[in-house]
Amino acid sequence: MEQFEFTPANLKTIGEIIKKYPAGRQASAVLPVLDLAQRQAGGWLSSAAIEQVAQILQMPPIRVYEVASFYSMFNLKPVGRNHIQVCRTTPCWLRGADRLTELCKTKLGINKGQTTPDQQFTLSEVECLGACCNAPIVQINDDVYEDLTPDSLSKILDELKAGKQPMTGSQTNRQGSAPEGMFISDDQQAGSSKQNQQKT
Repeated sequence: MEQFEFTPANLKTIGEIIKKYPAGRQASAVLPVLDLAQRQAGGWLSSAAIEQVAQILQMPPIRVYEVASFYSMFNLKPVGRNHIQVCRTTPCWLRGADRLTELCKTKLGINKGQTTPDQQFTLSEVECLGACCNAPIVQINDDVYEDLTPDSLSKILDELKAGKQPMTGSQTNRQGSAPEGMFISDDQQAGSSKQNQQKT
């Protein structure tokens, strides 16, 4: 039978989180407490973890489950050490997200919702990850990779498999959300800031 108990350090953190809300409103802390539980458990939420969150926040377990099953950031079954989430919303789809999914399937030998036999990678498709201007994008664990092509994503997966930390953000060295092909140098950015200060 599965078991789950928060570590003393996480229990202390939960206490600090709950203090941010008015008395009797501890259920408002359900998202950050579920996130703590998922991180402690290695990337997913078991029934035991959901029940402990419910007990601590004095909520019916079904209410906690409703939250955990609604948000794609929570996983209700084990995932690999690297959880690949390919954005499939319209901007990413128009700029080749399907090719990124196919690259992952071919390279890793898995389909959507599956995990590689070595437990290294899990592949998922998700809705908007909030960086539409730099589409297509993929989130892997807590990191976002933007302006991807199948080749650049393949290199990222190779680095992760080798235990390295790939460069996050734009894979074309684009400055923030500047137009594609336009790169703002540090000197230009400093000059722009100076002009703005003079105007004010």
